[in-house]
Amino acid sequence: METPLDVSKQEKVFSDILLSNREIRQVLAVIKYLNLPECYLGAGALAQTVWNNLTKRSNFENIKDFDIVYYDPNDLSGESEKEIELRIRNLLNGFNVDVKNEARVHLWYESKFGKIIPQYKSTEDAIDTWPTTSTAIGVRMVRNELKIYAPYGLEDVLSMTLRPNQKLITKDVYYKKVERYTKEWPELNVIEWIE
Repeated sequence: METPLDVSKQEKVFSDILLSNREIRQVLAVIKYLNLPECYLGAGALAQTVWNNLTKRSNFENIKDFDIVYYDPNDLSGESEKEIELRIRNLLNGFNVDVKNEARVHLWYESKFGKIIPQYKSTEDAIDTWPTTSTAIGVRMVRNELKIYAPYGLEDVLSMTLRPNQKLITKDVYYKKVERYTKEWPELNVIEWIE
């Protein structure tokens, strides 16, 4: 059995994999340029880039979109969020992006997921609740260095482990993620939901 890498080595491996991906570098450059408040590239595209690298798939294989999140409690309009998404899409020559102002998630969460949630306090507060420990990660460029926010660490993403983050999601939401991810990456090690 392999010994897990220490945290600094995990960060180096993770960063090297992400920054070897041209599309990821382009997205990071655009969000740095736009300077949106508390803005991160996060979630599936990061984990999927790592999984593609570890399984020798092409960089972009099975990545449906790039999740870009920011936090602006002063503008909770859906129109503003859509305008930012369109601007990012145009700057990225049509990349499929999903842009969310995490300060306004509480306004629509109940209608989509059937649960009332309080307003997030920050982008990091939102990332803390994302469905799996291997996708609850955000990255951004700060002074030409990759800043990583990974509240549950990087070991699960680097070991291709799907573990539920039960802070907010339901069992059904988790298993929908499991179904999608294991269809594309059957090598994943799935940790079962425990009540």
